[in-house]
Amino acid sequence: MRSAKLRNGDAEGNERLTAATGAVLLGLLAVEGVTILLLRPLLAVHVFVGMLLIPPVALKVASTGYRFVRYYQRRRSYLAKGPPHPAMRFMVAPVLVASTIGILATGVVMLVVGSRAGIVLGLHKASFVVWLGAMSVHVLVYARRLPHLIGSERRAHGAVLRAGTVTAALLVGVALAAATLPLAEPWFR
Repeated sequence: MRSAKLRNGDAEGNERLTAATGAVLLGLLAVEGVTILLLRPLLAVHVFVGMLLIPPVALKVASTGYRFVRYYQRRRSYLAKGPPHPAMRFMVAPVLVASTIGILATGVVMLVVGSRAGIVLGLHKASFVVWLGAMSVHVLVYARRLPHLIGSERRAHGAVLRAGTVTAALLVGVALAAATLPLAEPWFR
């Protein structure tokens, strides 16, 4: 019973959810990266994708936070997986989470206050610079695991639930983005 739980659920399922969410985020972040290169003509896309990112990012933070809590609660399957490398745990992850929150929060604030958000725009850009460094390290460390985890997901226990969770995060993101895009109108002038 315990070996089946280790193989099919708990830490294994959490890792698969985190990987699936990460794969979706990589795609969305690639689109967001293109919009940065051509920001003026693609500003509406930048804003839309930025808002769409919020629920999937929240899901990724929740799944990694869940792993963190379960590991330190000494749950067997999480202990068996082991902790992330200390540099990732104590340096990269906190910077990545803080800068991600910084980017998303300043983006939302800019939508609320409009084009008079000078200092907030500066904080948005600064958060991005910090985020880009931390995200680059994160992706370099974990991206090699994605093909195996994603490729074998169809046959894994709980795959439908995980796919539904990621899909729900995306749908909530689309709804949030669609509802808030009109707030960006002052930026388009």
